[in-house]
Amino acid sequence: MKITRDHSAEIEQLKKEINTADAIVIGAGAGLSTAAGFTYGGERFYKYFYDYAERFGITDMYSGGFYPFPNEETFWAWWARHIYYNRYIDEPTTVYSDLLKLVDNKNYFVITTNVDHRFQKAGFDKTRLFYTQGDYGLFQSVNPDIQKTYDNEKWVIQAMKAQGFIKDENGVYQPPASGKLLMNIPTNLIPKCPDDNSDMTLNLRSDDTFVEDEGWHKAARRYRDFLYECSGSHVLFLELGVGANTPGIIKYPFWQMTSDNENAVYACLNYGQAGAPKDIADRSIVINGDIMEILKEIKG
Repeated sequence: MKITRDHSAEIEQLKKEINTADAIVIGAGAGLSTAAGFTYGGERFYKYFYDYAERFGITDMYSGGFYPFPNEETFWAWWARHIYYNRYIDEPTTVYSDLLKLVDNKNYFVITTNVDHRFQKAGFDKTRLFYTQGDYGLFQSVNPDIQKTYDNEKWVIQAMKAQGFIKDENGVYQPPASGKLLMNIPTNLIPKCPDDNSDMTLNLRSDDTFVEDEGWHKAARRYRDFLYECSGSHVLFLELGVGANTPGIIKYPFWQMTSDNENAVYACLNYGQAGAPKDIADRSIVINGDIMEILKEIKG
């Protein structure tokens, strides 16, 4: 994907806003991680899930997350791969690190619906991050009385090894040369809650069972405090790759806060979905193009 037209004027305007704003609020959606190379379909999917594609007809990682697998062993083998390749490997591009270079010495805060932990892995200050929808790196119990989350990295690595994945020279688990992988994990490796031995599930918001643990609430308070402290000042609301799935979390609030604050500027970077309401059009920067290319141009 390349920028489809000349955005040089908008890019210069955005660069100026980044350098002069009193505060920058970054709102990130799935499009940002897609631009960073974390695609859920195509070559990347078939490289790591070819056996699931052949047996079950699954065509991408997103739809595979809803597939009714025949047993828990197969279900958790799928999710070990899904989590590992979207949460624990390094970014294949420089999208997140380029973004960090633009705001690292600024007064910024990030709110994101992404659950892949890319911001923290890129080096963003974790006290300036609010992951609203969960984290691939966390499990929670199905017992609603246990409002805690549990790190899953050690389990993920065990489950990858159990399927036959092998570390390459860069320390990344890859399918073996034979291409033969197990599509299940041992029954005794199915994750159980360490507190009451109940079943586990991913800490991803899908319904009202999502656990908002102490860390989640601390991040939410820090985000609210940041917005309060910069209200009325020159704020840049920088929206990156936010689609229409959950507009009430980032997009609509950004529009409203820009409308309410005459000193605020709204910027929207997206591929094919960039836009702004008429009432803030004169204080909006809309760039319809590839986020990776746009950030590189801004960074210079």
